[in-house]
Amino acid sequence: MLCIRGVVLPEREERTFWIDGEVLRAGPPPGGPAGRDTETVVDGGWLLPGLVDVHTHPGALEPGSPFDEALLRRQLGEHRDAGVLAVRTPGTARRMPAWVAQDPELPRVTSAGRWLATPGRFFPGFGRDVSEAELVRAAVEEATASSGWCKVIGDWAADEPALPLPLLTSVVAAVHAAGGKVAVHCQTAEGSRNAVLAGADSLEHGMHLDPGLLDRMAAQGTALVPTLSVFAAGADAMRAREPSVRRDLWLAGWDSMLDTVRAAHEAKVTVLAGTDSFPCGTVAGEMEWLVRAGLSAHAALGAASWTARAWLGLPGLVDGAPADVVAYPTDPTLDPDALNHPSRIVLRGRVVR
Repeated sequence: MLCIRGVVLPEREERTFWIDGEVLRAGPPPGGPAGRDTETVVDGGWLLPGLVDVHTHPGALEPGSPFDEALLRRQLGEHRDAGVLAVRTPGTARRMPAWVAQDPELPRVTSAGRWLATPGRFFPGFGRDVSEAELVRAAVEEATASSGWCKVIGDWAADEPALPLPLLTSVVAAVHAAGGKVAVHCQTAEGSRNAVLAGADSLEHGMHLDPGLLDRMAAQGTALVPTLSVFAAGADAMRAREPSVRRDLWLAGWDSMLDTVRAAHEAKVTVLAGTDSFPCGTVAGEMEWLVRAGLSAHAALGAASWTARAWLGLPGLVDGAPADVVAYPTDPTLDPDALNHPSRIVLRGRVVR
C-alpha cells in the first residue's frame, strides 16, 4: 500500500492519503496497519490532483497531417510527464482510439470526437466535413461516440460569415437533449456572439467576444478557453505581415483578449487553461498568460487544475477519488516555476515519475 502526505491544494490543508488500488483513501489505512506493507511515496510538499489542459489536439502535428497513433501516445506521454493528468481534446483528426482509455500510464482523456466543419470553415478534410443540413445529426453522433462532447467550427475567416445562429442553436439543443455538450471554435465577433446566444458549453478562443455577453455566459455556465499562449506565440509574425483585413482583425482581437479574459473572470465566467499548441505538456505557460490577463496565481492554477477537473466532472484530492496526484516541493501559487519540476507523479495509483 502506498502512502501520500502533503499540503493539498486548493484547500491548503495537510492530509494523508492511502492508495487502495486506483483509489485515494483518507484517514487510517483500509483494514488497519497491521500486516500491511506500506511505502510512503510522497512525504511533504504541495499536492495537486494533476494539471489539466482543456484544449489540446494530440495525434497530428499540423493541419492536413494524418492521425498518427504512435504520435498520440507520445504526446499524451508529454502531458503526463509535465504533471498533466487530464486533458480534453476538442477535435481530433480521428476519433480517439479505445486503447487510450485502457492505458494506465496515460492521462484521462475527454474527447469531443472529430472537428465538425461546414463548407468554407476549417482546413478541408482535416476534421469531419459536413453540410449545414447534416450538422445537427453529425454533432449528436460525435458527442455520443466520444466522451459526451462535440466540437463545432463556428467561424473561420475573419471577414466571412459565421455559422448561422439558428443552426448553431439547433445543434446545441440537440446535443444537450442527447446528454452531451458543445464546444465552439470562435475567433470573430459574430462567431463568439452566436456561440454565447446558442448556449454553447464552451467558447474556444473567444476572440472579439463582446464583454456585454459575459453576464449571460456566467448565468448559463458557458466557459471561456482563451488559449492565450498560442495567440501570443503568433502575434509578432502576424504584425510583420502586410496589412490586410484579416491581419488587422486578428491583431485587433488579440490586442483586446487579455482585457476580455480579465473581465470574464471578474464576471464569474469559468475561465480555463488550454494550450492548442505543441509541444504538449506546456499548460503552465498558459497559466502565466492568465496571470498576465489579471487572474490571481491561485485562480490561474485552478483554471489548469481543480477548477478544470470539476468542470470536466473529475474530483479533486478527496476520499474515494481517483488516485491521481502530483507533488511539488514548493507552493506553486507562490513559485510558479515549481510546476515545471514535479517531485512525484502518481496516475491511477501507480507512480509514473
